[in-house]
Amino acid sequence: MVGQQGSHYQPKVPSDTDTDSRDSPTILQLPASALCHQDGTLTASASVSDIKKQSKRKADYPDSQALLQKRRQVLGPNTAINYSDPVQMVRGEGAHLYDAEGNEYLDCVNNVAHVGHCHPKVASAVSQQMFTLNTNVRYLHQNVVKHAVALVATMPQPLEVVYMVCSGSEANDLALRIARSSTSAEATHVAVMDGAYHGHTQTLIDMSPYKFNGPGGAGRKPHVHVLPCPDVYRGLHLDGRAAARQAIDEAHAAGAKICAFFCESVLSCGGQVVLPEGYLQAVYEEMHAEGAVCVADEVQCGFGRVGSHFWGFETQHVVPDIVTLGKPIGNGFPMGAVVLQRRLAANFDNGMEYFNTCGGCTAAGAAGLAVLEVLREERLQQNALTVGRHLEAEFRQLQQEFPDIIGHVRGLGFMLGLEIIASRESQLHAPVTARWIKDTMRQRRVLLSCDGLRANIVKFKPPMCFSRQDADRLVHELTQVLRGGIPADVRAVDQAPAPAAICAPVSHVATAPPPALAVKTAA
Repeated sequence: MVGQQGSHYQPKVPSDTDTDSRDSPTILQLPASALCHQDGTLTASASVSDIKKQSKRKADYPDSQALLQKRRQVLGPNTAINYSDPVQMVRGEGAHLYDAEGNEYLDCVNNVAHVGHCHPKVASAVSQQMFTLNTNVRYLHQNVVKHAVALVATMPQPLEVVYMVCSGSEANDLALRIARSSTSAEATHVAVMDGAYHGHTQTLIDMSPYKFNGPGGAGRKPHVHVLPCPDVYRGLHLDGRAAARQAIDEAHAAGAKICAFFCESVLSCGGQVVLPEGYLQAVYEEMHAEGAVCVADEVQCGFGRVGSHFWGFETQHVVPDIVTLGKPIGNGFPMGAVVLQRRLAANFDNGMEYFNTCGGCTAAGAAGLAVLEVLREERLQQNALTVGRHLEAEFRQLQQEFPDIIGHVRGLGFMLGLEIIASRESQLHAPVTARWIKDTMRQRRVLLSCDGLRANIVKFKPPMCFSRQDADRLVHELTQVLRGGIPADVRAVDQAPAPAAICAPVSHVATAPPPALAVKTAA
């Protein structure tokens, strides 16, 4: 089966007669004034088109092993890289990546390229603005204002004030500062979900169990309280109110109060976890009674990815005090945002100026506006809903065929996960099998990732232009891998596992690659 390669930016979606009211998502609606640009409609310039048409010869790219050696010399030794035999990507388009050998890959995991790799409208918007002016928010410019207006238009009231930053990490770090400015002096503690990852600053590492409980982590600090991650598959930790009360009681026992509760609306690094119905409502009620600020981390699950709604928190029927944005907001342009209630912004305005050198720069505004336009024009939220439901149904068919491998299928829209297990009876986590599946799929030119509390969740979070044909290709390849059989030595490790570190990233799970994937090491 061959993936679609000719029209990645116009995914086929059903007409109004193809779906009933249950299939109609809460579609993004923006005022016309928020979508206009200073130079009119943004189209691919001749220079962008020329660049896209260029085709380098294989000899123009460095040898991959030589490049890997040089990378190891000049980059930090713990800088992340995928696969034991890394792939050198040189081009992207839509939901497809291309390596230096000319091989095409189906990208099922890069959610940063939200509207598709190298989307011409976004690339053109940024390049045109960079050729005209790129400066900071200390000067008046319409881009940052229009982008803020457009973001606020997607949010429920009273979320109406925006701070621009350069990443999701910066957004969450700023959100914590804002929360502290609006709570009492004794409110020095924070509450988070188990498996959460909120960013790479030291402050955020300290409140990210995914990191502090993983390799190299220092464990939980006394001021951080962790709510257990709901496990619908095994029927564990489903009571949000009880979990919130326990965290609050722990803080009180230490003579403190909770300042802020951070939670992804769909837990990504935690394993594509969809919270039980009413979970966040109950937690928010308890946290607000405590005087805490509730922060929705939409860095991974926002901008229509869940399909039914534009924001993940809407699926839980809550309105956060603060929403943090990153990754997909600029389709790869480094940017982020904090959207909050005006009362919190007023408290944060204590006389200290807020300035972020590149946050809200004119090029960032152009990128952000272009992303919102593409989402609306190409109906990508509807695409996530429709193709996501199709893919989820196909995954459930696979679960029926392989019940001793796939224990649970979960997720929303284009944020799905397969829980890989040792056996149906034991329900033991199977991280080694999960990684073997991921690595074997790479050999078939399909890119996936693994995550979760025990690194046993095969994750699907592709660009939003991922088509029905792309989905069928993914299912076909995954079916062939599973029907081909998993090596006995891989299954044996999972069926008699040693205790695994909670939140250990899959890259730290010791396992051999599939036979076709030779491990190459530096000389």
